[in-house]
Amino acid sequence: MAESSVPASSRRVVLAGAGAACAAALAGCARYNSNNGGVNANQATTASSTPAVTAGGSSGAASAEPPVLASTSEIPVGGGKILADKKIVITQPKAGTFDAFTAVCTHQGCIVGSVTGGTINCPCHGSKFNITNGSVVNGPAASPLAPVSIKVQGTSIVQA
Repeated sequence: MAESSVPASSRRVVLAGAGAACAAALAGCARYNSNNGGVNANQATTASSTPAVTAGGSSGAASAEPPVLASTSEIPVGGGKILADKKIVITQPKAGTFDAFTAVCTHQGCIVGSVTGGTINCPCHGSKFNITNGSVVNGPAASPLAPVSIKVQGTSIVQA
């Protein structure tokens, strides 16, 4: 049987280098994911390097209008509308006053199911949240719904 002409110390150096390269690649992925944590697909496409094109044909993010979430006429006074795809619930506690919160229940992460009787209601375990400030009205949730910044532009409600 012939012996290898490569010294054992050289093989160790090659293996150590390969291991270090793998560790560096994995660390780069972890850093990318931690910076990208919580970014949904819509945010990721918005953050791409391709310039946005508006209806007028001009490019650049500065001229782009924020997307309309809902029309003011869609939000009933004393109630609200759930935008499950955006995970936002918009409420109108009193005429002309609009608030928005995350639609993700703070108990176990279900999407809230209705807005009635002055509360935002989770169908999973019965938690209820105040439509004015997102505070817990009825558990098991212990934390309020996080506010979402919106603004009214004419009859349109957009994310601020």
